Amino acid sequence: MLLVVVLLVGWGVSKYNSFVVMGEKIDGQWAQVESQYQRRFDLIPNLVSSVEGSMSQEKDVFLGIAEARTKYSGAQTVDEKAQAAGQVETALGRLLAVIENYPTLQSSQRVADLMVSLEGTENRIAVERMNFNNLVRDFNATIKRFPTMILASLFGVDSREYFEIVEGVEKAPKVDLIN
Repeated sequence: MLLVVVLLVGWGVSKYNSFVVMGEKIDGQWAQVESQYQRRFDLIPNLVSSVEGSMSQEKDVFLGIAEARTKYSGAQTVDEKAQAAGQVETALGRLLAVIENYPTLQSSQRVADLMVSLEGTENRIAVERMNFNNLVRDFNATIKRFPTMILASLFGVDSREYFEIVEGVEKAPKVDLIN
C-alpha cells in the first residue's frame, strides 16, 4: 500500500514538473514571437520615413500604422497582442499596397532593401507563431488527457490560448489613390 502511495505521489510530482516545463516553453516561444514583432516594429519606421515624403497624401496610412503600434505596446494578454498585431498587419498591408502604386518608390534601393527585410521578418513571425501554437496544442492535449486532467485541475493548470488570426486581417486592403 505504501508503495502505491509513493508511486502516485511520484507520478503527481513528475506531472506537475512537466506542466511547469511545458508552460515555460510556451512562454519562451511567445517571447520569440514578440522578438520578431519588435524586429518588425524597428523596420516599419525606416520604411515609413523612406516613403513618407513621396506619399504625403497618404497620411491616413501612416496614422493607422502609428495607432496600431501604440495599441500593441499597450496590450497585456496574448489575445490583446494578437488583435493588436492583426491591426499592425492590416496597416502595414495598406502601406505595402500604396508603395506598389508608386513606381519611383519601388525602384528605390533603400525601399527595396527594407521591403526584403520586412518580408523576411514576416516569414519569421509566421514560423514563430506556428511554433507557439504547436507548443500550446501539445500542452492543451496533455492537460486534457485522462488521468492527467485530474492533476491539472488539482494544480490549477488551465489550457492556453492559441495565437489566432484576427478577423478581417486575411482580407487584402483596399487602397484608393484617387480620393
